[in-house]
Amino acid sequence: MAKKAIPQAQSPEPAETEKRKLAEEKKQLKAERKTARKRAKEIAKKEEELDEGEGGGFMTFMATVFIVAVWLAVIGVVIKLDVGGVGSRVLTPILRNVPVLNKILPGTSGSGQTGEEYGGYTDLKAAVEQIKALELELEAAQSGDNAKDERIAQLQAEVARLQEFADKQVEFQRIQTEFYEEVIYAEKGPGAAEYRKYYEEMDPATAEYLYKQVVVQEAADAAASGYAKTYSSMEPEQAAAIFESMTDDLDLVADILDAMSVDDRARILGSIGETNAELAARLTKIMAPVS
Repeated sequence: MAKKAIPQAQSPEPAETEKRKLAEEKKQLKAERKTARKRAKEIAKKEEELDEGEGGGFMTFMATVFIVAVWLAVIGVVIKLDVGGVGSRVLTPILRNVPVLNKILPGTSGSGQTGEEYGGYTDLKAAVEQIKALELELEAAQSGDNAKDERIAQLQAEVARLQEFADKQVEFQRIQTEFYEEVIYAEKGPGAAEYRKYYEEMDPATAEYLYKQVVVQEAADAAASGYAKTYSSMEPEQAAAIFESMTDDLDLVADILDAMSVDDRARILGSIGETNAELAARLTKIMAPVS
């Protein structure tokens, strides 16, 4: 800043007043210079900061561009190499018809077309047909599993059924062992040789017939015993009346009477004889032991 011109004293003011004014003007001039220097330093500092900020922002921008370019290159390589099927399964259906971008897809040529546009198939129809074939194959596999499950269930049921026969066989072996110990090999038993001789002399058909007869007889004896208990609990006259009406099956009546105690049988036969002596005689003959 230019110094102000100090006017020459024209008035008759005292010299002291002039000196005081001059000192004040110098002081003011000094303060203005100090303020100007301080302001100039601030301006220079801001200019320096601006220069540094412009340079740092440019470097940051360039670094960002470089990082983005590297990542884009990495992504392009991953897509081109079809890592994890990203290129063929994910991006091919989306970018196959986009110019330039479709060149980074796997299997592309210079024309930008993919060799397999539908996940490994040349057209959508082929892909759909393959899907249907796979669905049929899956259905067949599931049907096979169901058939296996049914077969397993059948086999388990058969095992349970055969287990019953196995249990019966074990019980038969137990009874057979007891028979051997208590009858054949008993102290007063006939001995194994006699039983072997008896069974060897018997033909298989006769043995089967006798076995069936024994089974039937055991069942009949069990039924007769049940009937005997029932009729024994009745009044003799009441039981006699029922037996008199069973003339078509006197053998059954005789079996029932034979299964009763001597006293019960006597009372019932006495009641039958009072009204039908002939029937009582026939029943007695049937129950009589064969001589």
